[in-house]
Amino acid sequence: MRQRVVRVAVTAVLVALLLLAIPLALAIRSSLYADQRDTLERAALAAAVRVNPDYRTGDPAELPSPGAGERLGLYDPELALRAGGGPRSGDAAVRRALRGVIARDRTGGELVVAVPVSHAEEVIGVVRVSSAVSAVRDRVLLGWAALLGAAVLALTVAVLVARRQARVLAAPLEDLSRHCRAVTEGDLTARAAPSTIAEIDQVARTHNDMLHSLSELLRHERDFTANASHQLRTPLTGLQLTLEAGLAQDDDRLRPVLEEALAATRRLHHTVEEVLRLAGSPGPPHRTVPDRPVARLLEETEERWHGLFAQDGRRLDCAVQDAPAGVRVPGGPVAEILGVLLDNARTHGHGSVRVAVRDLDDALAFDVADEGTLRTGPARLFARGHTGAGTGGTGIGLALARDLAVSLGGRLFLAGGDPTTFTLLVPVRQEEPAGQSGPPLG
Repeated sequence: MRQRVVRVAVTAVLVALLLLAIPLALAIRSSLYADQRDTLERAALAAAVRVNPDYRTGDPAELPSPGAGERLGLYDPELALRAGGGPRSGDAAVRRALRGVIARDRTGGELVVAVPVSHAEEVIGVVRVSSAVSAVRDRVLLGWAALLGAAVLALTVAVLVARRQARVLAAPLEDLSRHCRAVTEGDLTARAAPSTIAEIDQVARTHNDMLHSLSELLRHERDFTANASHQLRTPLTGLQLTLEAGLAQDDDRLRPVLEEALAATRRLHHTVEEVLRLAGSPGPPHRTVPDRPVARLLEETEERWHGLFAQDGRRLDCAVQDAPAGVRVPGGPVAEILGVLLDNARTHGHGSVRVAVRDLDDALAFDVADEGTLRTGPARLFARGHTGAGTGGTGIGLALARDLAVSLGGRLFLAGGDPTTFTLLVPVRQEEPAGQSGPPLG
C-alpha cells in the first residue's frame, strides 16, 4: 500500500507540474522577448525626439548613449547611416519605418526596432535600435532553469510528503493486520493500538470491543466449566472436555472478527481514493465579474490607441463624465468592444475621436464618436460580413461586438450618424435588497 500511495501522489504532482510548467515556460519566453522589444522601442522613441531636423544639412545629430548590448543609429531617407551604430545601409525595418510606422523585426541574430523621425508632417529619418537575440535567449534559459529547479524542488517535497503520508496511512493497518493474526492464532489478550487516523481508530475500537465481548463470553464459559467440574467432578469432566474441543474447532466465532477487519480495510481504501480524487478535481469555472475600474479601463484604452490615431494625425480623447468613482465593469469584454469601435472609427471615420462614459444609475453608457458621417443603416451595419464593420487588431467586427454586449446583459447600438456615434450600455450590478433586481436593459 505504501508504494501505491507514493506512486499515486507522485503521478498527480507530475501531471500538475507539467500542466503548469509548460504554459509558464512559454509565458516566460514571450514576456522576456516582449520586454526587450519594449525597451528597444522606448530607447528609439527617446532618441527620435532629440534628433535635430537640420542634421541633413550638416549639423551634428545628437543621439543618447545606447544601453548595454544595444546599437543605436540614425538613418536618412536614403537609408544611409548618419550617426550612431548599426549596418551602413538601412535594413527592412528601416525601410518600413520610412513609411511612418514603428517597425519591429528580428534579423541577423538581432532584435530590431525602427522609429520614424518626423518634422512638418514629413519623415526625415529613422532611429534604429538593436540588441543581440542571444542576450534575451540567455535570460530565457536562466528563467527556464529557475522554473526547472522549482519543479524539481516541488517534486522532491511531494515525494517526501507522500512517503510520510504512506507511512502514516499504512502503519495503523499493518498493526491491525498483525493483531488479527495474533487473534487467529489464539491470543485473545491482543488489542489494536490507537493511531492518528480517526477512521482506523474507530475500526480498532470496534474490533477491540468485539474481542472483549468474545473474551468475556469465553471466560464465563470457562468459569462455568470450572464450577461444574468442581461441583460435579467426574460426571461433568467429559462434558467439559467435549465443549473445549468443540470451541477449539469452531471457526464461526473468529469469522466476524476477520470480516470486520476486511470491511475496515475496504473503508480505508475508499477514503484514500476519495481524498485523492477530491485533491485532483478542478475548481468551478470562473464567471465574468466586474473586475476593472472604469477610469483604469479608459486609461488602458487611451494608452493602446493613442499612438495609432496619432500616426494618422488624429486626436483621441477619453473622459469619464459623471460615473461614480471606483465603479467596476467586466474589463475584458468591455475593452474588446471598445477596441472594435475605435478600430472602426480609425478605419472608416474622420477627425477627432472621443470616448466618454456617462452614468445612467443602473448602467454605464460608453459613447464612441468621431467627426465623420455614416449613411449605412444600423441593420446592415451590424450584419456579419458587412465590409463597413471594422475588423481591427481584435479580429472581430461590429456584429461580434454587439454579441459581446448582449452577453454582458447590455446593448450596443448606433446612437447617431452625423457625427457617427456608437453607444455601449453596460449594466452596473449594485447591492440590492433580497428579492429585488434592477430593470433589464431593453
